Amino acid sequence: MSDLIVDRLGVQYGGVRALEGVNLRVPAGAVIGLIGPNGAGKTSLINAVTGIVRPRSGSIRLGEVRLDRLAAHRIARAGVARTYQNIRLFGALSIADNVRAGAFRLRGRLDDGAIHALLAQASLEVPDLDRRAGALPYGEQRRLEIARARAAEPELLLLDEPAAGLNPRETHELRAVIRGAAEAGAGVLLVEHDMSLVSAVCDRVVVLNFGERIAEGTPAEIKRDPAVVEAYLG
Repeated sequence: MSDLIVDRLGVQYGGVRALEGVNLRVPAGAVIGLIGPNGAGKTSLINAVTGIVRPRSGSIRLGEVRLDRLAAHRIARAGVARTYQNIRLFGALSIADNVRAGAFRLRGRLDDGAIHALLAQASLEVPDLDRRAGALPYGEQRRLEIARARAAEPELLLLDEPAAGLNPRETHELRAVIRGAAEAGAGVLLVEHDMSLVSAVCDRVVVLNFGERIAEGTPAEIKRDPAVVEAYLG
């Protein structure tokens, strides 16, 4: 497994600066939180890492692989998987087919046992794998998206607000799901507004505001940082 290293990243949309000089490291086997107010640049960073947007400056590496020079499909092949702020399952397809769609890096077809194992890693028990994904309750769709992302056996897993819309029980269950991905060896970058979840699962937290990094530290350190309290937590 490899570390993600983002070095002096800049992203711009027309005349709007979304990110400027942002540094970030996600070690393999660690969970790094990425927080900040709306519009701080969090999703822009994820989109740059996954090749959806092209950086204006800086570099993005996964181990020795320079991701910012690759097309999005090649970045995925290199070992980067993600979930989305708004669920993007193949709603008309079965649960099994959604998970299999995520296994594009693997040779051969996932059997039912492997699919059930991936679902269990996402804290999801579904007896009927042929059930249409779009028919699942909202919280289960969230976890199915994580199972699909993990089917690729990624080196880097990017989670964009995975707790959005979940009830307290589902959010609590999500803690083990996120830590489980890191314990399997992947680096996890978690974008999330739920600070109780961030505090429970993250090894370190990076804070963005107006496209710039304003703080980094442990969850406890971030909660006490005056700049973070003023910009976000206060």
